[in-house]
Amino acid sequence: MAGGAATAGHSQAAARRLALAGKGGWAGLVHNRRIFAIAVFASLGGLLYGYNQGVFSSVLTMYTFDQRMASAVNDPGTKGWLVSILELGAWFGVLNTGYICDRLSRKWTIFSAVFVFCIGVIVQTCAYQPSSIYGGRFVTGMGVGALSMAVPLYNAELAPPEVRGSLVALQQLAITFGIMISFWIDYGTNYIGGTGSTQSEAAWRLPLALQLVPALILGAGILFMPYSPRWLISVGRDDEALAVLSHARRLAADHELVQIEFLEIRAQVIFEKEISQEMFPQYQAGTFHDDLLLGLHSYWSLVANPVFLRRTAVGCITMFFQQWTGVNAILYYAPSIFGALGLTGNTVQLLATGVVGIVMWLATIPAVIWVDDLGRKPVLISGAFLMGACHIIIAILTARFQSDWGAHGAAGWAACALVWVFAMGFGYSWGPCAWIIVAEVYPLSIRGKGMSIAASSNWMNNFIVGQVTPTMMTNITYGTFLFFGIFSLLGGFYIWFFVPETKGLTLEEIDEAFGDTSGTAIKDQEHQAVIAKRIGLEALIEGRGSNEFSDQEKKMNIEHV
Repeated sequence: MAGGAATAGHSQAAARRLALAGKGGWAGLVHNRRIFAIAVFASLGGLLYGYNQGVFSSVLTMYTFDQRMASAVNDPGTKGWLVSILELGAWFGVLNTGYICDRLSRKWTIFSAVFVFCIGVIVQTCAYQPSSIYGGRFVTGMGVGALSMAVPLYNAELAPPEVRGSLVALQQLAITFGIMISFWIDYGTNYIGGTGSTQSEAAWRLPLALQLVPALILGAGILFMPYSPRWLISVGRDDEALAVLSHARRLAADHELVQIEFLEIRAQVIFEKEISQEMFPQYQAGTFHDDLLLGLHSYWSLVANPVFLRRTAVGCITMFFQQWTGVNAILYYAPSIFGALGLTGNTVQLLATGVVGIVMWLATIPAVIWVDDLGRKPVLISGAFLMGACHIIIAILTARFQSDWGAHGAAGWAACALVWVFAMGFGYSWGPCAWIIVAEVYPLSIRGKGMSIAASSNWMNNFIVGQVTPTMMTNITYGTFLFFGIFSLLGGFYIWFFVPETKGLTLEEIDEAFGDTSGTAIKDQEHQAVIAKRIGLEALIEGRGSNEFSDQEKKMNIEHV
């Protein structure tokens, strides 16, 4: 009974904060210019990630790049490594980012990642041998992997709760926007000196070098940004955290809204520390050795604990199927694929590739607006079946007409159009929604670690897809599309039968959906509520008197509970 009362008090605090905060979502971003600046800053990380994903696909087909790197480009195996080694670096980078973020702070982790990223870009831009491309892309990947985790984490912790969803949406839009502009920049630079033997090497060096522009802006901008208030509280710098929240909100430090947000963050930090002490009391000395063992055992618990295992499996398998839809095979090798589908001329192939970026970006816009109304499962399942159908029809067309595309131009253009439909299908479904569902299936006590494992699964499968695609396109041709089509369909069936719908579910319902009879999520909530009462958050709300709550606040409180 006491736990229920504490939980209600904690819910009242959340309702009061939401009432004081004013507008949320996109309107909240526009209304609060400092928060909007944070959102724009967040989009730089997404833009950099997306641009890096898309830029190399068209570079691979440029005449001067082929002449310079022929020993690597002309062999399917080495060509796969040329592309996928970046994902291997990103996988390594993302695995180390959590610990570095906690040690150095989110802010300095981002700066360090930008520095590493820029070194890799410079090495690639100045490359004269394939070995420099390999090394440069691995180093760049380490930076990309670190940024893909650290930038969203930093911005989510700095922004107030009512606009965090919009930050996620803006981040996804920025990624697809980065993919789109990379394709069109490649299309434009392909003309430097001509498209054949007269082409200048600037045609491929320039688009690679342009990655430095958003990276340097991000690296310079982070120096003028505050530390994450959550990190400040975690290292005992509470006064600085309060000052950061006050500045971001443009309110006095003793304002009720600032105090509620400060105490909520403090409660969260205390909760995580107490969970760690409860689960692993033997590794709390704070030494490097204990921190290392604490991290290893914390991650191992995601597999060893049956309660956590199914949730961990959902996160990793969802990311597995996201990559095995073949989306990054399309992004990395689009010009080559369009060539295989009968489009002649490198310029035409690059032009068709540019359309991929446009339709994917446009399809993402309605997804981030309406996903909360439609639910996660319908969006993911429909996207999987649409992508699977596109792959399978392309495979049929390729099997029938690949021996003489010239005599079957309509079939070739139909196959190309299906690639664009595929990009649209991914843009509205598995692009944004896979990350949303992964974030929602974990209880609070393991959410951070669960998300990092899912992210590493994403990058590792990304690496494998990039590695095997050239060999598959060479050896099994149309079978490549059939393969990815089958996996797209399997991904849809997996979501249908094994992943619960998380839209609108209460914590009890999420626990029940995963067969968690111990009620992990509810225990987490009650534990948080006890901490909130202990540190004075509940007293702050009760001090106003229950009669001071507006009808709107009461309604939000009922909905929250």
